[in-house]
Amino acid sequence: MPLLPPELADGQPRPRRGDPAARRAGRALRRVFASSPAAETAAVTQAAHAIQQPVATGRQIAVSSIRGGAGKSTVAALLALTYAHYRSDPVLAVEADPALGTLPHRLGAREVRWSGSDLAQIVDPAMLITDLTGYLLPFAGGGWLLPGSQGAIGTRLDLDTYRIVMTSLRRHFATTVVDCETLPAEVARTALVTTQARVVATPATPEGVAATRAVLDWVGGLHSGLLPTTVVVLTHTSPDSALDVRRAAEHLGAGGAAVLPLPYDRHLAAGGAIRTELLGERTREAAARIAAEVMDRAVSREPGRRQQQRQTTVHPPGQPPVYVPGQATVSPPPQDPQRAPAPTGPQAHAQPQQPQPPSAPGYHPPQAQHPPQAPPPAPAPPQGPPPQGPATQQMPTMPVAPPQAAGTPQAARPPQAARPTEGLGAPTAPDQRSPFDGGPVH
Repeated sequence: MPLLPPELADGQPRPRRGDPAARRAGRALRRVFASSPAAETAAVTQAAHAIQQPVATGRQIAVSSIRGGAGKSTVAALLALTYAHYRSDPVLAVEADPALGTLPHRLGAREVRWSGSDLAQIVDPAMLITDLTGYLLPFAGGGWLLPGSQGAIGTRLDLDTYRIVMTSLRRHFATTVVDCETLPAEVARTALVTTQARVVATPATPEGVAATRAVLDWVGGLHSGLLPTTVVVLTHTSPDSALDVRRAAEHLGAGGAAVLPLPYDRHLAAGGAIRTELLGERTREAAARIAAEVMDRAVSREPGRRQQQRQTTVHPPGQPPVYVPGQATVSPPPQDPQRAPAPTGPQAHAQPQQPQPPSAPGYHPPQAQHPPQAPPPAPAPPQGPPPQGPATQQMPTMPVAPPQAAGTPQAARPPQAARPTEGLGAPTAPDQRSPFDGGPVH
């Protein structure tokens, strides 16, 4: 069944870009003259690391709002498109708002074949994912869509059908984004409690912030672990918003919920299918930040502790730090020079090490001033009377013969100098060879 009549489908206006031409031109100039590619790459890498983190079981994310027109289906479509783009495992978008919801339109579906109520009647635990995809609709990026109705007015999604569908599909899809009804509908309340993370779309208006604060207080009263896994998205439906985002974030963030803005985008405001290549740059960055924050809170029940661990990752000493997106490496404290190992060999006798009192990290006590020490004395000569004769005179480049004992007569030597000895043994006898045979010349 087609989602739009043929006359409306053919007369749709041309999609507009999210940023006007002047803003795109100014951004191009800034990239040429005053850009920081390293900072931009680091931000994108950090968001991609959080989105692509592995999951042990399927993560289900519920998206709801306090009233219609707050951008609930738009936020759900952006999350589904972002997860399908970054993740390699299957991603599913479920429409749990059958009262003429707009999620199929936002994801670019042209017709609806099966709905959630139809799938609940035929689903079987033994079915494979290849069997289930025949009842689903593909959307851009490789994701799958399960519509909530076939465009009939008054169609309702009962609680039993929702539980059957979500329980049967969880083991086949790593990430499931559920577009729920507006609060306080029964399915929306069940989805907020049973999913691993929840997103509340809030219009960026004072009355919208006040109503959302009341909803967050009600959610926090159900269970203490629901607010730390909740993300509030402030949707701007007009380019000129007078709301102070910082004060709104402080007001809504009490209790542990994260608050992130979604800026105004002309492409989103025009309605119809979302084409990510036409979105504004700030909108794409905001969608990546929201998806990363939601996935981080869906995977961990203690997102604050996970963030602290990422900021205090210490690499082993002696090894270069390994950069992990989203994690800051901290080098180990430098070794205290006062506790350096004592030198060995002759230096150990020259200057003995003095014991140093323990000191706090970062504190170095003043060094005591010592007078210059004299060089160590030369080694004592060997015992016994000094050797006699010219054979005992030390030459700088010739080996020295050992001294003779006292009272031993020295062998007679010719007046000419003898050949230098080649070792450390006793001196050899005079060379009596003829000069013609290689002997010395007298």
